Amino acid sequence: MAGSFITVRAYGSGEVNRMLGRLIKAGQNLEPAFAEIGEYLIESTQERFKLEVAPNGELWEPLAPRTLARKGGEDRILQQSGTMRDTLNYQIAGKTLTFGSNQEYAATHQFGREDDGIPARPFIGLTTGPWNDADEIVEILQDHLKDAID
Repeated sequence: MAGSFITVRAYGSGEVNRMLGRLIKAGQNLEPAFAEIGEYLIESTQERFKLEVAPNGELWEPLAPRTLARKGGEDRILQQSGTMRDTLNYQIAGKTLTFGSNQEYAATHQFGREDDGIPARPFIGLTTGPWNDADEIVEILQDHLKDAID
C-alpha cells in the first residue's frame, strides 16, 4: 500500500471473544432486567396515582360533581379502594414484558367510556417530562449488559 497508513492488530482476542460471548448471552436472557423494569414501572405508575397525572404529565380530569357526591366528598381520582393501583403487575414471557392491571375496569379508566360519560384518565404508559421512564429503562438494560462484561 502506497502512502501513509497505520495497521491495527488485535492481541488477546481470546478475552475479547469471551467478553462478546458473555454480552450475547446476557442479551439473550433479559428476564433479570425485565423483572427490574417491571418493578420500576409499578413504582412509577403508583407515584402517578398519588399525583393524579397521566404518563404525559397532564392532570387527570377532575371527578364529576355526581361522582364526588356518591363518594361522600372523597376527591381522590381512581383510588376509591386502591385496588387498581395496588394490583398493578407485570409478566415476563421470553423477550416480552407485559405491564398493566388485571382489573376489568382498568381499560375503562385508561381509555374512557364516552357512552357512560367516563373520561379517559390514562395511568399506564411511560412517563415523559421531569422524570422519564424510557431513560430509566434504557439505564436498567445498559446495567444488565454492563454487568455481563465486568
